[in-house]
Amino acid sequence: METRFLGIPELTGTPPVAVVIDVMRAYTVAAWAFARGAERIVLAASPQEALALKARHPDWVALKDGPPAPGFDLVNSPGLLRTAELGGRTVVQKTTAGTVGALAVKDASLVLCAGFVVAEATARLLRSRGCDDVTFVVTGEDGRADEDLACARYIAGRAAGAATDPAGFLRRAGESRAATELATGVREGAHPEDVALCLELDRFPFAMVATPEESLMVLRPCPVP
Repeated sequence: METRFLGIPELTGTPPVAVVIDVMRAYTVAAWAFARGAERIVLAASPQEALALKARHPDWVALKDGPPAPGFDLVNSPGLLRTAELGGRTVVQKTTAGTVGALAVKDASLVLCAGFVVAEATARLLRSRGCDDVTFVVTGEDGRADEDLACARYIAGRAAGAATDPAGFLRRAGESRAATELATGVREGAHPEDVALCLELDRFPFAMVATPEESLMVLRPCPVP
């Protein structure tokens, strides 16, 4: 498998297969939303688009980074989301990096969104589809975020069939700047257990696939044998 690890500003052209990584916290939150019953997640390009979608569809759930804000129902925190009742609901998600990364590769033939919580399912899906050219989009810090790089390299190893020990990758993520900022309250809209929840390896048995649906980029869970 040929792999490359790029930040959002480094993307040129359209990769055949893209795995968009945002460990802390967009795609940990997305996985929890599906676990809480959400049917799909619409990835919004801006807060204004998220609010406009919410206005047109009052039954949808709007979610954003940072502290609570008028018009938004939830914030981008797995600790705060894990008790939400989302059965059958559509969630609109806008985050600083994760949703931006997915929209940047929306024309790829396969777009997966991932964090540690769906790492093995993501790797299995790549293997099952015979993906031999994969671009990992490292969304945090313009491609330099330790937690996203660690997760990307771990999934790449597992997708290649390597018996990869996760301990070092999880330790690197746990010592990242994002983890420190979450743990010390620098990032608003957080829960004390967010870091631990983001580092729960293989918490969920599904991968997450983003596809265009009409004019929207929509994320759905994908069961993996």
